[in-house]
Amino acid sequence: MNVTIIGVGLLGGSFALALREKYPNMHFIGVDASVVNGQLALAKGLVDAVLPLTEAVPQSLLVVLATPVNTIMELLPAVMDLLPPGATVLDLGSTKQLICNLADAHPKRAQFVAAHPMAGTENSGPSAAFRELLPGKNLIICDRDKSLPDSLKLVESLFRDIGMKLFFMTPQEHDLHLAYVSHLSHISAFALGLTVLEKEKDEQAIFDMASTGFSSTVRLAKSSPQMWAPIFDQNRANVSDALAAYIDFLQQFKQVVDNQDVATSLEFMQRANVIRRVLDGIEKR
Repeated sequence: MNVTIIGVGLLGGSFALALREKYPNMHFIGVDASVVNGQLALAKGLVDAVLPLTEAVPQSLLVVLATPVNTIMELLPAVMDLLPPGATVLDLGSTKQLICNLADAHPKRAQFVAAHPMAGTENSGPSAAFRELLPGKNLIICDRDKSLPDSLKLVESLFRDIGMKLFFMTPQEHDLHLAYVSHLSHISAFALGLTVLEKEKDEQAIFDMASTGFSSTVRLAKSSPQMWAPIFDQNRANVSDALAAYIDFLQQFKQVVDNQDVATSLEFMQRANVIRRVLDGIEKR
């Protein structure tokens, strides 16, 4: 079985490594705009060959789009045009509504499966890929009813076989929820990083004084701007609403601090502590 990975970075490369462990006879073809990334993917064993898009897609049973979401929007129609009968195209984008709308307009829509693995790190590129990224994590599939049963069966079985838990929702639900639980956290990290860099000019002082709490909170600010800027743009309405709610709480916290209102400060934090129960419950699933 030939599998083409378009975008052999963290996500696409990690998917290939996880599949290799379960399916040693799979043949992986890499497609990447970067010649360097393609060579790194070959050297690391993420793929067996690197080919142009127009050669890779027609000979593949599964095509995986693992690029930034703006590039998925650019490539998806062309990939679907090239897709042979019986093959499936799968996207791993972090936004879903615009991508699904685009797929809906194509005659081969039924051969498309919209998915989002809830996994990642702040690193990017083929060198960042590792086999353990996806097992044990959640996978969201959108518009399941619009995909051919064979395409859906293939995609679901592959992700289940590498140890992922599957969830189903509409693209609209996906983008709304992700604005709060993923996209907002990245914006918060970027904003915190900018705040510290702007106000604390002594980089050595940042290094000396940074606690593990600061490092873990700002870790996401190391994420790829090329990946995240298109995500914020494609999901801008939901992200804007999430930011408005977040800014409102920040303003409330500022008022509490300015007023030396310790009782309200404690009450805010106690309410926020409920997230511990929520996250602990998720981890136990």
